[in-house]
Amino acid sequence: MKNNRATINREKTCIRAALAPFHHGVTLEKLMAVLGMDISVRTLQRRLNELKKENLVTSSGQARATIYHLNEGVVDMVNEDVVKYGQTILLSKEGVEIQDIITQPLSARQPVGYNAEFLSGYQPNINSYLTPEEKARLAEMGRTARRNLPAGTYVREILERLLIDLSWNSSRLEGNSYSLLDTQQLIAMGKMADHKTMEEAQMILNHKEAIEFLAQEAEEIGLNRYTITNLHASLSYDLLPELSASGRLRISAVGISSSVFKPLAIPQQIEEMFTLMLEKAGAIDDPYEQAFFLMVQLPYLQPFDDVNKRVSRLAANIPLNKYNLAPLSFVDVPHDLYIQGILGVYELNRVELLKDVFIWAYERSSLRYAALRQTVREPDPFRVKYRQEISGLITEIVTNGLSPAEAVRLIADRSRKLPAAEQARFIEMVDTDLLSLHEGNFARYKVRPSQFSHWMAVWKTV
Repeated sequence: MKNNRATINREKTCIRAALAPFHHGVTLEKLMAVLGMDISVRTLQRRLNELKKENLVTSSGQARATIYHLNEGVVDMVNEDVVKYGQTILLSKEGVEIQDIITQPLSARQPVGYNAEFLSGYQPNINSYLTPEEKARLAEMGRTARRNLPAGTYVREILERLLIDLSWNSSRLEGNSYSLLDTQQLIAMGKMADHKTMEEAQMILNHKEAIEFLAQEAEEIGLNRYTITNLHASLSYDLLPELSASGRLRISAVGISSSVFKPLAIPQQIEEMFTLMLEKAGAIDDPYEQAFFLMVQLPYLQPFDDVNKRVSRLAANIPLNKYNLAPLSFVDVPHDLYIQGILGVYELNRVELLKDVFIWAYERSSLRYAALRQTVREPDPFRVKYRQEISGLITEIVTNGLSPAEAVRLIADRSRKLPAAEQARFIEMVDTDLLSLHEGNFARYKVRPSQFSHWMAVWKTV
């Protein structure tokens, strides 16, 4: 199977992370054992040679006694919150520096206010948060077979899947406790999950409405006041103390919890900076720079009473939809690391940690929607590792005709048999496969047609 650039980069990232704990080096055989990837010895050797050429890895010894070392000064970090999703985010040296500062107690961090120069000093297409190499890498990840068709063609083709993925992941980053299956049932059938709050359900339904707004009006949507304010109105509906605050720029001061950052408080200044932010965003040529610019500057300005981060996550998809690129649905993005990246922007006006998360998140998202892409997707190492457990669990759910609620309980129960760091990723993987079942693919789970028909009837009506 032919590797694409995104897959090669992911393999090299995982290799570097696996090397990090071995301060005195590790043999090829040992590295292969701890790596946990579906990769051949020959491919591993190739990747190590590439890393050596990039001065990221060195080796000593010969033949079977060769020892591989991560170069001094190369920073690899496996964040515990990331490990929960069975993946590794490789942080840059600058990203780690930001993390070290942001995770200090509040009392040790210097209070700061909004820095207008952080926005006004940014010159579109002259300044750039993303390097040319990063833009090229993102472009290769995100290209689709629909890039020459009218704006929004691609997102409308995958809308059913995107509604669930983006609604769930964006809500999860806000602390929402709905599972992926719970979200599917709510979006597709309007069924609220047991023992969940009305606010959580409203948050997810608001995401659905907002995503549909962006997708259905793709040719008219832009980085303009109409789009952003109406996006906020959809996402914040019935979630703010004052109903009229939905879609309205902020007219009072707000605070940021767990941060020493104080946003602008004067309405006229908020209005001026909001207008300037949209002007600069609209002038950026590269869609990925546009997307990341919005993820940086919109939360930093805090133009609305609340729900600013949600607006920025969905707004980041506007330039991607315009050019029929793979969307950003924040698959597997860890809450803690995302928040630390945002705090780095708030308190330090530094984007490197958030950029580390952004690039990693886009790779995960683009792989999710690879069906219409021109490249071939590599097997997911986590899926390969737990292939039998996932397959067997889906077979059990279908053959026993379990309802969505029963399936959620069973999946959660089985996940507890796995290491704690892998349970959330396992649940998400089983949920994803269940939601992908249809009459053309159920046979691979050793399910008879009559069993599948019975299960579908239960699944849709219970």
